[in-house]
Formats: sequence, structure tokens, C-alpha cells
Amino acid sequence: MSLEFHAADLPAALAAASDDALQDAPFGVVRMDATAAVTLYNRWESQLSGLSSESVLGKTFFTQVAPCTNNFMVAHRYEQAGDLDETIDYVFTYRLAPTPVRLRMIKRDGGPRWLLVERRGR
Repeated sequence: MSLEFHAADLPAALAAASDDALQDAPFGVVRMDATAAVTLYNRWESQLSGLSSESVLGKTFFTQVAPCTNNFMVAHRYEQAGDLDETIDYVFTYRLAPTPVRLRMIKRDGGPRWLLVERRGR
């Protein structure tokens, strides 16, 4: 299993990966608990957003870190029952110039919630 954004086995790879491996992923990795509190914010995502990992850990991602994702397209998808593994094109607009990205949203019952980010349109 490898940490590749589009890999079919990415949910299992994320669950098995060490925090060091997640920090070194070639795309943004945000891990959240069931309340959407950030438990991991990797280096790639910190560089994109300009926010340090230390400044976002423990904060609610959708309201305190990236309120531009607090909508039916992103945050509300995690609230629906069942597993989630969906990829969408999106534009980040909070604290940075409009930035086209691709988001992969992953959730398994009883496990963490994952928001993965890759840049697009460079």
C-alpha cells in the first residue's frame, strides 16, 4: 500500500501509515476526529495554507481552520451516515488567493476523518 492520492487502497494505507509517513505524503493530509478536531496537519498542507501544524491541532477544521469548507460540498458530506470516499474539484479561498485543488474525502465508521488535498491547474 502506498500513499498515492488516487490509489484505490488509500483508505487502508492511511489507516496503516505512521504519522511520519503522513507528514511526508506528496499531498495535503488533514486527519480529524469525529468532531472534526484536527489531529494531524501535514507539512504539505501547512505549506499550501501558510498555517503551522501547531496552530491548527485541536481546532475544529471546518469552522476554525478552513471555514471556506463549511458547506454542503465538504463538511456536510462527513455528517452523512456510512463510509465516504469521494473526490471533488474545489477552490480554497480562505486566507489565500483562490487556489484550485482536488479534495479526497475519506471516512470509515469508527475511524478518523481524512481530507486530502492536491493542487490542480498549475
